[in-house]
Amino acid sequence: MALPDVLRNRDFDLYWSGVVLSQIGTRGTVAANLYHVYDLTGSIAYTGLVGLGQAVALLLLSPLGGALADRYDRRRLLQAAQGVSLVVALALAVLTLSGRIEAWQVIVSVLLTTAAATFDQPARQALIPALVPRHQIGQAIALLNPSRELAILLGPLIAGLLIALGGPGLMYALDVLTYAALIVVLGFVRVNKLVPTGPPRSVVASIAEGAKYVAHRPLIYKLMALDLSATIFSAYRVLLPALAADVLDVGPTGYGILSGTPSAGALLATYSVFRVVEGSRRQGKVLLAATFLYGISAIALAQAPVFPLAVGAALLLGGFDAMATTIRHAAVQIDTPDEIRGRVTAFYQMSSRGGPAVGDAVVGVFAGVVGPVVALTLGGLGPLLVAVGFWARPNVVRDYVGVIEPEETPTRQ
Repeated sequence: MALPDVLRNRDFDLYWSGVVLSQIGTRGTVAANLYHVYDLTGSIAYTGLVGLGQAVALLLLSPLGGALADRYDRRRLLQAAQGVSLVVALALAVLTLSGRIEAWQVIVSVLLTTAAATFDQPARQALIPALVPRHQIGQAIALLNPSRELAILLGPLIAGLLIALGGPGLMYALDVLTYAALIVVLGFVRVNKLVPTGPPRSVVASIAEGAKYVAHRPLIYKLMALDLSATIFSAYRVLLPALAADVLDVGPTGYGILSGTPSAGALLATYSVFRVVEGSRRQGKVLLAATFLYGISAIALAQAPVFPLAVGAALLLGGFDAMATTIRHAAVQIDTPDEIRGRVTAFYQMSSRGGPAVGDAVVGVFAGVVGPVVALTLGGLGPLLVAVGFWARPNVVRDYVGVIEPEETPTRQ
């Protein structure tokens, strides 16, 4: 089988490899953060503060990050954000390995890393259309999203092994190296220069312009609502430490496996995801079906009485999540002009990344009252019911086609 056209692009290949490596470290650290806080406090509610720290940074700083991504060199901005995260990971590793770490310090590190990521993510997403021609954007995202899932698979697995071997500090040290690797790789990537349109605007006016664009694009803001339904109500990752330790009794290694299994499901679904975004003319309907089945899978994970059944449910959860996420992300990138893409991506990440963060806090508190099984069972009803609501009547999401005709390949500058 011939390679996808997008993989014949040298700059995309470099970028792709660097992002995957960095994400492995980042996702491993997120899993280690959750386990670390739960291990230090024994509290699901306190563990949910990890998500709250992410939510605060995302909601407060995302619009600014998007504005900067549309004003400055996106590659350099991404390098700077990775550098800040590297310093935070190094401090966390030193504190942990020296035995002086406290739970609040882990939460502060999450807040700082997420703050850096609010400048990182808009630049990272907006960089893709500068690397590939317009008709390959869907292909690029269809590869990047499963690659992200590969990182989510390997990161928690590595975190589980390193925690069992020597504690979370080893994972934090590895994260330092992966940040450094992406900074180096970005130095070799060539991208099209961002060409400003119109007179310079203040940062506030620039943010307002991005918000106005989103508010007048029903496809984008309805996709944000659909995303929030899945990520807030059925935020399952914050519950995995409790499910692994208290319900399934599988310890840190089992936690690492369970954390990575949804990503294994996403990887198994890669071919189907790629085929859908490459040529299907019913992407909206596929998106809603995947969202519905995501809710069903979350309920199955909550109700699984033994570890093998939990792993099976998590595989399905990851596969349906990958399909829905890829279609949503590609639709937003395709629907947005390059000169405003950073700001639109920033507003969208307030749902795509802020939703899970808020969900971790909300579901963590709720699970502290009713337990992880009941919390996730009820949470799975959220995306299920919202998907049914979108399907019930004609709308831009249900009718989304997503087919983009080929255009001329951009010239590198």
